[in-house]
Amino acid sequence: MKLLIIVYLFTSLIFLSDLHSSVYKGQKEYMKKCKSCHGNGAKIAKLKTMEEWKVVFSNNGKILKDLHRNDNKALKYINSERFKKKSKHMLDFFVKYALDSGNVPACSD
Repeated sequence: MKLLIIVYLFTSLIFLSDLHSSVYKGQKEYMKKCKSCHGNGAKIAKLKTMEEWKVVFSNNGKILKDLHRNDNKALKYINSERFKKKSKHMLDFFVKYALDSGNVPACSD
């Protein structure tokens, strides 16, 4: 029984740390792929509410694609496998710092 509790606690800690790293991974991806055009990620995140960001990233980024329809470089990225892998982390980042989240990033990069 003690072993089961230890395994459960260990698994919970790994899961919780993965949630935090997801936001970090999203910020890192934003800095690599989006900052050159959009600037500071925290400022961009504050442009929409948590729910609005979820809508923007829904349906494989359909709205995001539409917003970038005149930017071939951005569209190439949004249609890439990399974006498919990283978009959930980027969404976590945008939701964490959304207009209605109440969160403020520790530093503004």
